[in-house]
Amino acid sequence: MDKVIINSYEEFEKYVGQQIGVSDYLKVDQERINLFADATLDHQWIHVDAARAAVESPFKSTIAHGYLTLSLLPYLWNQIIEVNNLKMMINYGIDKMKFGQPVLTGNSVRLVTKLQTLTNLRGAVKAEIKFSIEIEETGKKALEGIAIFIYYFNN
Repeated sequence: MDKVIINSYEEFEKYVGQQIGVSDYLKVDQERINLFADATLDHQWIHVDAARAAVESPFKSTIAHGYLTLSLLPYLWNQIIEVNNLKMMINYGIDKMKFGQPVLTGNSVRLVTKLQTLTNLRGAVKAEIKFSIEIEETGKKALEGIAIFIYYFNN
């Protein structure tokens, strides 16, 4: 699927209530999990100790940190959309975010997005993007929520 190109509020508005796009799958391997554990100082055995997880975990595998899965959102979002003609863009927040199924080491995930609402804020545009990160191997959602971005278009 080609990237959606947006150059103005009017172009963005055409996608309200519509799916914007779906990213490619990205494999979540043990190396990525270990690097995230190092970056966040979260070294729980369920994430980093494959031998122990194989025996003690109900998943019989290490699993990705939920926040690692969430942190893939900007990378995957960039595969779906390109917003041009901007002064700046702000990640405003995430509403109604909840974790679903764990991402087992070696699983692949992708982002599915829909433009829920678009609000003109006199000089800025607030986009509420309903998203889910899906696991290829199970077809289930690892997490879902509503990402909120503020876009400042050039006049």
